[in-house]
Amino acid sequence: MNQQSFFYAIEPFVRRLPSVERPTGHVHFKRKLSWTLAILLLYFILGNIPLFGLSKASIDIFSAYRAFFAGSFGSMMLLGIGPIVTASIVLQLLVGAQIIKLNLSDPRDQAIYQGTQKALVFVMVAVEALPQVMGGYLLPDAGLAGTLGVSLGILSLLIFIQVFIGGSLIVYMDEVVSKWGVGSGVGLFIVAGISQQLVTGIINPATGDAGLPVGIIPKWIDIIRLQLIGFDTLFTSEGLRFILVTGGILALISTIMIILLVVLVESTRIEIPLAHSRVRGARGRFPVKLVYASVLPMILVRAIQANIEMVGALLAAKMGTITSATVTGQGVTTIYTGYSSILGNFISEAKINSATGAAMSGSSPQPVSGLMYYLSALRGPSDWMPGMVQIHPGMTELGFAALAGWQIFLHVIADASFLIIGGIIFAIFWIETTGMGPKSVATKIHSSGLQVPGYRRNPASIEKLMERYIPKVTVIGGVIIGVLTLIASLLGTLGGAGGTGLLLAVSIVYRLYEQVASEQIQEMYPMMQKFFGASA
Repeated sequence: MNQQSFFYAIEPFVRRLPSVERPTGHVHFKRKLSWTLAILLLYFILGNIPLFGLSKASIDIFSAYRAFFAGSFGSMMLLGIGPIVTASIVLQLLVGAQIIKLNLSDPRDQAIYQGTQKALVFVMVAVEALPQVMGGYLLPDAGLAGTLGVSLGILSLLIFIQVFIGGSLIVYMDEVVSKWGVGSGVGLFIVAGISQQLVTGIINPATGDAGLPVGIIPKWIDIIRLQLIGFDTLFTSEGLRFILVTGGILALISTIMIILLVVLVESTRIEIPLAHSRVRGARGRFPVKLVYASVLPMILVRAIQANIEMVGALLAAKMGTITSATVTGQGVTTIYTGYSSILGNFISEAKINSATGAAMSGSSPQPVSGLMYYLSALRGPSDWMPGMVQIHPGMTELGFAALAGWQIFLHVIADASFLIIGGIIFAIFWIETTGMGPKSVATKIHSSGLQVPGYRRNPASIEKLMERYIPKVTVIGGVIIGVLTLIASLLGTLGGAGGTGLLLAVSIVYRLYEQVASEQIQEMYPMMQKFFGASA
């Protein structure tokens, strides 16, 4: 049986998967907005429902990528959009490499592709949840198990079931927004998560690192009130580092700069004039944006790094040499655990209340040297400023050698290459698998009754014109987004949103604004609905 026959054979199965029914007619904008707000509210509710039976000592293995995965650790939204993104990566790579031969311009093959992707999402929910439960990251609460008189295995099973239900619900929440709301569910959840982190990074009064508040406003109120920096040390290297890094000024500048740059590149476009072949005087324009493939392919790049890091950490924990060191101070006992393997050295930490022995928090193994260190994503100034990298918590206690300058530089080069090359590759895959390629665009323009003035009215002529712009702009846009992500990752952002997360949030909000404007035009001029529907 060849590949195409296989997918045709599973077609009845993927078509039977429960799905959200598409509207049969035009959905009024107010109704779309109501559905969007309802799903957003449900998302926040599910993100605040804790997993029953989960221990406080559990470790968030995706903490560094939590922002753009739109998840909430310890809740039913633990996986966020991770399974959707991973399933999309797998299928896009297989189709783009012609390993799976489906003609996505054929409605039947496109329906099979979308159905297969949904089925694969459910598989990925299990694939991403099981290693965390069985690998000792999502730990069952031993005290609760004793109270209920059940084994830890039963509680672990309950945790897995809850995570699976939450991961499945987000698939249908995304469908509801995509079909009945404004924009896409994936984009909506990303914006919600990033916005929450940005607000936290501005006003949160809770105490964070260095004994200062997390929010930049209360942080600087404390710095000025307590006179933590004086004029005599203001312009020293330590003083500048305190102001820029500890004080969060560098993250503030980076956040504002990235927001302005994303708005700039999103608004830069080439507009191809269009005219209606039958209605004289009816004209329009087809915009080819500088960031034509949007910034969503960058999720795919970071998701690959997240999965590589997760696999590396699991292998190191299971197959590597394990060492530990304990540090006690201020009523807290910190246990550093080191994992050494051919993949490199990893460090995880667990904080325990010295008086009660109760678990307070824990962190997943982070690569600090070796192959996995170079493949990991940059997360801020502490990952490349030499003085800060070399004093990574736990390295001295575990006897790990401090990183040399050339190793830090190589890490920056490796992440830059990953972002830029990955941005180009996934941008190309994105436009081909989402119907944004020259051929698909030409077909849509032709079928809507539009033509390019001065060109023959046939798809081949329009496609030839589109090939002069779309492929080149796609590559340039992939490079620009990769560079912007790198800059934001190096400088850091408010609230720890991350460079990728901030780029995604700003770009999604900008495009959502454009879509809302389009929806309002269609409400005002019903005759425009057909045009927008044909050219979307």
